[in-house]
Amino acid sequence: MEDADILNLYFQRNERAISESKQKYGKQIYALAYRILRNREDSEECENDTYLGAWKAIPPASPHSLGAFLLRTVRNISISRMRANRADKRGGGEVILSLNELEDCIPFTQNEDSNNLAASLDRFLATLPKEERMVFVCRYWRCDAIDEIAHEFGFGQSKVKMMLSRTREKLRAFLKQEGYEYDKR
Repeated sequence: MEDADILNLYFQRNERAISESKQKYGKQIYALAYRILRNREDSEECENDTYLGAWKAIPPASPHSLGAFLLRTVRNISISRMRANRADKRGGGEVILSLNELEDCIPFTQNEDSNNLAASLDRFLATLPKEERMVFVCRYWRCDAIDEIAHEFGFGQSKVKMMLSRTREKLRAFLKQEGYEYDKR
């Protein structure tokens, strides 16, 4: 079933929208949740919470890409779950490591500014060569470990680390040109 047809089911408040979403995107949604959480039960719950979130958001939301909407939703839910799970542990994990790496680049913003920041990040990513952009997205969107990225692209781990470091520097400079100042709190 096409995304437009599934979205129509959501707008009609037809519960079949959820089963069609699961059939088309369920594996991707679960895989992203599992990549972040590394726990089957939590990942399954986040997948189900994603469908509930879509049900509540559509309408009024009318996403251009249902897949991207669902993946963004599960990513946010999974990161929140991971943070809650680790609140007492204060452990490592690739998600925490990757978010910490971006800490010095991404400025603290209020919610009303987050759409502008997202647009700036999109513009920045468009300036990068394809390989550099893909490595950046693997690390900071998919939360892949350095060794996984190195294996996927056939690089050494030191090349991946250096590429990410240089890209973060470019990002910091780009955001400064866009009028964002990093405010370490």
